[in-house]
Amino acid sequence: MARTRLYSLEDLEDIPGTKVFTAKRSREAYHLHKFCMSLMKPENREAFKADERAYLDRYKMTEEQKQGVLARDLSRLIELGGNMYFLVKLASTDGWSAQKAVSSMSGMSAEEYAAMMREGGRSPEGLRSKKDQN
Repeated sequence: MARTRLYSLEDLEDIPGTKVFTAKRSREAYHLHKFCMSLMKPENREAFKADERAYLDRYKMTEEQKQGVLARDLSRLIELGGNMYFLVKLASTDGWSAQKAVSSMSGMSAEEYAAMMREGGRSPEGLRSKKDQN
């Protein structure tokens, strides 16, 4: 039986502000995700905190990915293939709440983000298609 997609991959790239996690992105971030998973062990978290760059150099991540980790730029790491389910381990290592991690990608403080979500979130108007924004 042939597998059919509900959406083309090109259509998935048309969602403003969203990076859909695909097999290609998974391959691009394999070593980034291995690093994030390593942070599940207390001794690895301590080694990372003691010398972040040396710890990152244990992994075959791209330099851009390493810089994203050092800057704690979760949005950039997602652009570079990262998946939030892995990246949250980095945020947790720093003692960040899920709210703080998500708000860091929104340009809002954690408090502003929480207030926006309590009020129903952002309106989807104008955010359905990159093509429609031109």
